[in-house]
Amino acid sequence: KMATRIAADGIVDVLAENGKTAIVEVNSETDFVAKNEMFKDFVKNLLKSIIANNPADVEALLASDYEGVTVDAKLKELIFQIGEKITVRRFAIVEGTTSTYIHGMGSIGVIVKFDTDCGDKDGFADFAKNIALQIGAYPTPYLTRNDVPASVIESEKAIIKTQLANDPKMANKPEKVLDGIVMGKLGKFYEANCLVDMAYVKEDDMTVAQYVAKTAKELGGNITIASFSRFEKGEGIEKKEEDFAAEIEK
Repeated sequence: KMATRIAADGIVDVLAENGKTAIVEVNSETDFVAKNEMFKDFVKNLLKSIIANNPADVEALLASDYEGVTVDAKLKELIFQIGEKITVRRFAIVEGTTSTYIHGMGSIGVIVKFDTDCGDKDGFADFAKNIALQIGAYPTPYLTRNDVPASVIESEKAIIKTQLANDPKMANKPEKVLDGIVMGKLGKFYEANCLVDMAYVKEDDMTVAQYVAKTAKELGGNITIASFSRFEKGEGIEKKEEDFAAEIEK
């Protein structure tokens, strides 16, 4: 019966330990349980298990050691004690130079990895935190333009061309002009969907890429954003709509 319930709440948390950084999303049915100390302790220890065991996927994580028992056994014990459906939804492990950010009480979590020789220099930690904050503030699907699938670009171009075809003002424009407009609008798509092309949140007169280059120059080294993970709790899970008036009437 519990398996059919929807667990779309919960928390996202991160942990950096022994040269590794892990992020995990654990879902519960209500935010009340997400604030439960027993639940939060489980998530903290789960992160330690992820770092220690380096599992390949959630199935492997559930079979991993958790204080002498498996994660799956501990999870079932927690479900029995709390009385709500609880699921380990996803996780990621990153090695190398990272920065992290947790928003609020764990509604959004971020890990961002850097390829750099500036990691131990004054000012780098603040810079790295700013990048993590940027990722947390805006749900950006891609790091660079090269990460956008060709199918997505072609679909976006098709949408733009359809809009232009339906615009009477564009009816007599030469093909070359229309192509230029398409490329211009595609640039706006990149600015909204690629991290390095976005306006930097603290100085919107520069892009994130320009902020990275500026910081690298100031610190006298090289900095590249290598990758990032952004988890938002309940993202993509269809929540059950409660009709309390109908329930009372029933």
